[in-house]
Amino acid sequence: MKAKAIVRLTLKSEIQMNALVSALSPEVQRQIAVRSKVALSTDTQALVLTVEAEDTIALRAALNAYLRWINLTLNVLDVITQRT
Repeated sequence: MKAKAIVRLTLKSEIQMNALVSALSPEVQRQIAVRSKVALSTDTQALVLTVEAEDTIALRAALNAYLRWINLTLNVLDVITQRT
């Protein structure tokens, strides 16, 4: 069974977009998982994450990992901008 998910995140600023692309690009380029494939693209002020997997378990694992990294990056940016 093939499973696919497309996540489109609308961001507040170009700074967030650049930070997320910089943080996630190495992970996307160096695909470790055998059962899933991830692509990252941008569209105006949105980050588009496309995950394809052999099954729903692999899809969920990949989505959880990337969404956590996205959340972590955005939280770090919030802390940094609050201190400046």
